[in-house]
Amino acid sequence: MARVGVLALQGDFPMHEKRLKNLSCDVVQVRTPRDLDGLDALIWPGGESTTMTRVMSEELRAALTEFCSTHPVWGTCAGMIMLSHTDPDPRVQTLGLADVHVNRNGWGRQVHSFEAELRVCAELEEARPAVGLFIRAPRVMRTGKGVRVLARYRDEPVALEQGNILLTTFHPELTEDDRFHRLFLSRILETHKNRIESTGDRT
Repeated sequence: MARVGVLALQGDFPMHEKRLKNLSCDVVQVRTPRDLDGLDALIWPGGESTTMTRVMSEELRAALTEFCSTHPVWGTCAGMIMLSHTDPDPRVQTLGLADVHVNRNGWGRQVHSFEAELRVCAELEEARPAVGLFIRAPRVMRTGKGVRVLARYRDEPVALEQGNILLTTFHPELTEDDRFHRLFLSRILETHKNRIESTGDRT
């Protein structure tokens, strides 16, 4: 069973927690550096990037930077912003781990929230169409060469992957579609398998 942390500083972390439990994961709410101990992966949920920056201690920021550099991590909406790069703003201090530059609230403010069908990569294709819920969502302005696009809205990337980092501009946890959570779990299992093959450690 995968042991997945959900950063619980602020935002819609209960919905991610519910979805993970439905997929038989052991879920831990993360608020302190110690909460990261023993986790296989982490979800950084949506919310307010300015609030997250304000309430995060320097110790937790350092611990998250280290953890997210070496473990599977998924950032949704504001979580994506915090893992990426954005325009200089003293209110927002991102980790900048993904080679992705975003425009915060690039898809509009709260009143401009919308739901739309997505065009996904072959790995995510299913009989039913993929749907994304965009709430004050960041907009991807540019990406580095190592970034893979997993889904698009119109022609713009809205789900991306770089190494151990998964990013979605929208909120998969607020729809009935769990394919992105299942994708993240598959990445956790792949990481565990690769660790076993490289070290022989089967714990």
